[in-house]
Amino acid sequence: MSTQERGLAILVWSCDLSRPELLATPFMTAQAAAALDMRVKMLFSSQSVQWLLAENAARLTGFGAEQWPISRHLEASVDLGVEIRACTQALHASGADRSALAPHCAGVEGMVSFVEQGSAPGWRMLVF
Repeated sequence: MSTQERGLAILVWSCDLSRPELLATPFMTAQAAAALDMRVKMLFSSQSVQWLLAENAARLTGFGAEQWPISRHLEASVDLGVEIRACTQALHASGADRSALAPHCAGVEGMVSFVEQGSAPGWRMLVF
């Protein structure tokens, strides 16, 4: 049996604040992978980084009767061990800094280190 670490690196870039129905799927995917004992990292880039700002904690995500505030997705994911980070460049482009991030966000990460981790043996990458 292999002892190689299994991991899933999820890049969230297409889910800006105007499309909250798109955001539930990346979180559900991350939570499912974590429940399967995979190491999971999520990186929010482009306009999606705005979901990680504390000021947006109450915004609803998903669609239909199962809408959750982003803060609930962040908390549920982190409780399962998911590491959530903001893209350094995207955060800067949004005019925000680390102090504006939600408490469940682990900080910032650059794209190079994210891709390096996601391409490591045993890891897979998904882009939403």
